[in-house]
Amino acid sequence: MSDVADVLAGVAELLPGFREKAQETEDARRISEESVKALTDTRFFKLLQPARHDGLEASPVDFYRAVRMISSACGSTGWVSSVLGVHPWQLALFDARAQDEVWGSGGAGADPLISSSYAPMGRAKPVDGGFQFSGRWSFSSGCDHAQWVFLGGLVLGEDGNPVDFRTFLLPRADYEIDDVWDTIGLRGTGSNDIIVSDVFVPDHRSLSFMDTGRCTCPGQDVNTAPLYQLPFASVFSCSISVPVIGMATGAYEAYVGYTKERVRASTGGKAADDTFNQVRIAEAAGTLDAAVLQIERDITEELAHAARGEKIPLALRVQVRRDQVNATGAAIAAVDRLFESAGGRALRVGTPIQRFWRDAHAGRVHAINDPEKALAMYGQFELGLRVQDAWV
Repeated sequence: MSDVADVLAGVAELLPGFREKAQETEDARRISEESVKALTDTRFFKLLQPARHDGLEASPVDFYRAVRMISSACGSTGWVSSVLGVHPWQLALFDARAQDEVWGSGGAGADPLISSSYAPMGRAKPVDGGFQFSGRWSFSSGCDHAQWVFLGGLVLGEDGNPVDFRTFLLPRADYEIDDVWDTIGLRGTGSNDIIVSDVFVPDHRSLSFMDTGRCTCPGQDVNTAPLYQLPFASVFSCSISVPVIGMATGAYEAYVGYTKERVRASTGGKAADDTFNQVRIAEAAGTLDAAVLQIERDITEELAHAARGEKIPLALRVQVRRDQVNATGAAIAAVDRLFESAGGRALRVGTPIQRFWRDAHAGRVHAINDPEKALAMYGQFELGLRVQDAWV
């Protein structure tokens, strides 16, 4: 498979298997090696990877479509796929030497994967040629399948105060994984803790968060496609919202299927004949369509600016964050609306609707899906106030 259409078709073929293994994935608290290999074989993880390293340089819109499909079959598999799948895009922003280490002959294999935990829990001390780095991070989804990790850390000056916030890239030999992931939602993501104890990270394997905000990163010298001119806060934040939309879509499909066959115990009537159920279906479908269309519109507009060599307007960047958190909220509203009339049998362990409901709500609590913070940024911009948040 060599082009984007083939990847999307290949992902679609995997959906029945992901759907069938969803409970098994949840019980195992991680997605299987077989699922990762199946996605790797479709070249899904190459979608956002640079062409100079055998990638497809696809539009994020196509990547998000693939993620939504996977998430509609299994929420945990979709979440891990999105997180691991967006990291090749970020690696493309790093110094070319870091890219060559991961993807080149000295890397961790033909298809290395990178997990992450971006919270600035690490502390970095500048030393000759790089940093001494330590810390403990939570919520590194899919880390058991990764050969590298992105970790957030504060660079400390001589007085011990932070002078920079950077993302550090470490190989698997430099960190430990602590298996602590035991949750009520997204149980199958294996989002365990990462522990780093005083390791050396060379300069070229770190990236200033300020540079990603300015869209002026060293990797752009070698990866010149418009894709790599987009703001990190736009591409990554949408990669956290889109799986939730996919989970809501899976709940929608399950609800429609249930309703077609369901007979109400209280009345003996067919649930499909209930006008209120019909209205819920229409409302949920419209809500999810609108969420998808807004994100696709925003990212397409950003790409158009980048293709023309233009700086991405701040107005559009805050709009992306507005629409991203609203899309997450819309997905949650759709899931809740359907779940509340799905009937008692939908509560049984192993049924898709309750699993999608739990997974979607678990995805909602990710920090990037915090609606008030993102919406406040949009309001500040509209009111002519300064937007100071780094995640825009």
